[in-house]
Amino acid sequence: MHATHTQHPFDQFGLEPVLLRAVYALGYEAPTPIQKEAIPAVLAGRDVIGTAQTGSGKTAAFLLPILQRLLKQPPGRTRALVLSPTRELAAQIEVALRGLAKGTRIRGHAVYGGVGMAAQEHALRSGVDVVVATPGRLLDHMSRRNVDFRGLQVLVLDEADRMLDMGFLPDVRRIVDALPRDRQTLLFSATMLPEIEVLSRTIMRNPARISVSPPHRPPTTIRHEVYPVPQHLKTSLLVRLLGREDMMSVLVFVRTKRRADRVARQVGQAGFDVARIHGDRSQSQRETALAGFRSGRHQILIATDVAARGIDVEGISHVINYDIPTVATDYVHRVGRTARMEAQGEAITFVTPEDEGDLRGIERALGRTIPRVTLPDFDYRAPPPPKVRGHEGGRTSRPPRRGSRRPPRRY
Repeated sequence: MHATHTQHPFDQFGLEPVLLRAVYALGYEAPTPIQKEAIPAVLAGRDVIGTAQTGSGKTAAFLLPILQRLLKQPPGRTRALVLSPTRELAAQIEVALRGLAKGTRIRGHAVYGGVGMAAQEHALRSGVDVVVATPGRLLDHMSRRNVDFRGLQVLVLDEADRMLDMGFLPDVRRIVDALPRDRQTLLFSATMLPEIEVLSRTIMRNPARISVSPPHRPPTTIRHEVYPVPQHLKTSLLVRLLGREDMMSVLVFVRTKRRADRVARQVGQAGFDVARIHGDRSQSQRETALAGFRSGRHQILIATDVAARGIDVEGISHVINYDIPTVATDYVHRVGRTARMEAQGEAITFVTPEDEGDLRGIERALGRTIPRVTLPDFDYRAPPPPKVRGHEGGRTSRPPRRGSRRPPRRY
């Protein structure tokens, strides 16, 4: 049985046997395109700018060569730092690190907001080998002198474009300025924005540029469809679609936290197992929702864009844009949650008449028109429900007080 290991596609990189055993145990069958090109460059000590679609295997592309490097050194000092834009992504990178480092003495710890600092402080002060962090919480620890980066050798900026979108550029610069200049810097991103080019020139040295996918394009294995629908019928249409047999694991994106709560409640009332995740949910609530979705206990996860880069769940069959994203790159990040690692997936977008301009922008970015789909037995002409004052969180309607000068409201 072990003789087949010499023929395993990951053998080409010259990784230590303990790392190869972890790769085999995790079920990696063959390197993805970004892994084929990035791993040798990182192993050679080069700074690297890697552009690849979400779900293309970027995490292992930088973790494996980092682990190979750290294996040859005594543990106990923080030698690698991975910056990520969201708590969910940081937690998932930590999980990937734990799996790939199994059987070694290398330890990693994720540092992010929404949870207490005590456990993070203990890990940082003990000299954990790899720190995975969101910028804001890391700066908190740095201001308290909880972390010692004097022995740092590798810096990774993961999902760099998302970090810039979220306004983290000043924080990233503050962190980088506090790190040793003699280091290897790796930058990975789904899209290459001009600001990233500027940043790379100031923090990197002659980086190897690796691009394995067209910019602003999702995986080719995704089938895209648009469902024209009036705003007030979106939830009814969503419930109809969720009843299809092929809707095995569905990620639904909405625009606001309040709408996420409302849609999750209505979908749950229709009899579906549903969870929700957004910025007002506590870290434990978000982790519980993700764990339930990942395990299959919840068929549906309702999310705002806070989760667009932070959900690394195998087997998501469908991404549904309940609300169309206003920026084409956000569409790429959302739909990239399905069809991960070259699997098949489907992206469905609800479009109201007011959304046509945003849709045209997405189609220009994709380089093609997305087919329109309608359900033959769905009543698209159903009237909207009567308006209720304070819908979605306001006060309910009541008669004006006697003697009030306020005229009755007409709807």
